[in-house]
Amino acid sequence: MGTEVNSILPLLAVMVSAAVVPILASSRSANVREAWTFVAAFGKVGIVLAMLPHVLRGDKLSFEIAPVFPGVSLAFRVDAMGELFALVSSFLWIVTSAYSIGYMRGLKEHGQTRYYSYFALAMSSTMGVAFSANLLTLYVFYELLSFATYPLVTHHQDEEGRSAGRRYLTYIVGGSIGLVLPAMLVCYGSSQTLDFTPGGILANSGLSRFELGLLLFMFVFGFAKAAIMPFHSWLPAAMVAPTPVSALLHAVAVVKVGVFSILRVLVGIMGFELLLGQALGGILILVASVTIVGASLVALCQDGLKKMLAYSTVGQLSYIVLGASLLSENGLSGGLIHIATHAFGKITLFFCAGAIYVATGKQNISELNGIGRRMPLTMASFLIASMSIIGVPPTAGFLSKWLLITASVDSGRLEGLFVLLLSSLLSAGYLIPVVYRAFFLPQPEGEPTSVVAEWRSPCSIAAMVTSFGCLLMFLSPGLLLGLARKAAELYLGV
Repeated sequence: MGTEVNSILPLLAVMVSAAVVPILASSRSANVREAWTFVAAFGKVGIVLAMLPHVLRGDKLSFEIAPVFPGVSLAFRVDAMGELFALVSSFLWIVTSAYSIGYMRGLKEHGQTRYYSYFALAMSSTMGVAFSANLLTLYVFYELLSFATYPLVTHHQDEEGRSAGRRYLTYIVGGSIGLVLPAMLVCYGSSQTLDFTPGGILANSGLSRFELGLLLFMFVFGFAKAAIMPFHSWLPAAMVAPTPVSALLHAVAVVKVGVFSILRVLVGIMGFELLLGQALGGILILVASVTIVGASLVALCQDGLKKMLAYSTVGQLSYIVLGASLLSENGLSGGLIHIATHAFGKITLFFCAGAIYVATGKQNISELNGIGRRMPLTMASFLIASMSIIGVPPTAGFLSKWLLITASVDSGRLEGLFVLLLSSLLSAGYLIPVVYRAFFLPQPEGEPTSVVAEWRSPCSIAAMVTSFGCLLMFLSPGLLLGLARKAAELYLGV
């Protein structure tokens, strides 16, 4: 099972992107400012990769910052679950930074130095969540992420942006303070620890089934970044932010931090055996299923491209919760892998939406007739990412969906199988019409017919890179599967 190794690497991975001073000091030179962003991003990836061999051997890298109260410290511990999340988020920060240059410069957005600074702080907080050794540390970085991303959501500083920002903080911070914080205090009072522990820490807590169910409710809905219905409306509202921020919200951080936090609680605080023994998995399946189907139906009715993608994210996130609620190895593995496959698929779709907006100013699906003739590479990337979200081979989304379907059948939870298949059909229903409009309908008369120079557009290039990732993870899934199986081995004892 490996050993626990004291190492400063987790702290460095968190701190490398928190060093925003060089970015702020370079505000007069866009090139220097963005160079510092890339230095931090590549440095983060390098540190995360340096920890990978240890994790694959089964070792856990630990670093204690400071004790807080008896049995609980601010501390980091790197295991397979955190490493998988960190690999995805750190790599996509590089791509999103390149995309941001094309988008922010192309539209001559204001406050670009502030934008890159808060983006770096958000990535630092995300890494802190990924490597948290206990629930207190996770909670601290979860809250830091909320406040680091608020200026990004309200970037345009208009009334619509401020309204979206207020809703964002109300749901995100209100949920964590009102639900997660008291639930965390109950857990500590019952077990005198908050460490993420294989098998959980509440098995001998003496809490009744009702009390455990209430705790589960408080964690699942309190981590409102997971956008589980009805705590989801902040996410579509946040689409007023620039498209790179939308990509950050949906793929690199924020919503993934929400579902990752729920996974940590399910496997490290409550434990699968306790959830199974108290028959609480069925409640989670119901909550996830309602969100998956409900959000997909709403996505079908949207004309705004970013808003449709936002509701798609609400539904797709609950795949991860559904996987965990099946309380099995394949379910946990499928949920963890879906963090990566959805991240690459959804960030590609947002990249494409932003590339279209920068090149043509179009934001609505009804305006995209014939856009594939002007932007064939961008829309080909959109097609690949759509296939991955739907779960069609040879794209990565098929891998996670196959594991989730297998887990549903093996667990005898045929309602999970039904929801997954229905969701795939609904996903095709709101994504394929975009592709059909782009390639098979004629352009409206009077519109430009010239082909956009996509090879010179950072926005289109970024979409091509991440769409290739959707294919590569299907063709070579060894690393993803290895980390997911390591996590199952650690927390489920398989």
